[in-house]
Amino acid sequence: MVGKFVKVIVDRKKGTCHPKHKDIIYPVNYGYIPGIIAPDGEEQDAYILGVNEPLSEFEGKVIAIIHRFDDVEEKWVVAPVGVTFSKVEIMEQVHFQEQYFKIEIRM
Repeated sequence: MVGKFVKVIVDRKKGTCHPKHKDIIYPVNYGYIPGIIAPDGEEQDAYILGVNEPLSEFEGKVIAIIHRFDDVEEKWVVAPVGVTFSKVEIMEQVHFQEQYFKIEIRM
């Protein structure tokens, strides 16, 4: 999936609270990729990096996959075309949520 162009519907805009854990604030836009079903039976979740304003939807390129060893689902990392991040930079931006899981970033 890395390198694939996708459309993300944002259901958790940058600056908003997690729906169940009000102490978690999203420092990035987060949403799902319509039509792609993840192992949890829901549409594939995605972080959007490289965009500093809250969004409703976004089209970009999958630059990494966050594999969770202790969960059934993976998270895709999507960025604008031509924008790249290192594994360290990705982890810094998704740490707010991924700190609770044992993960590997695949690029």
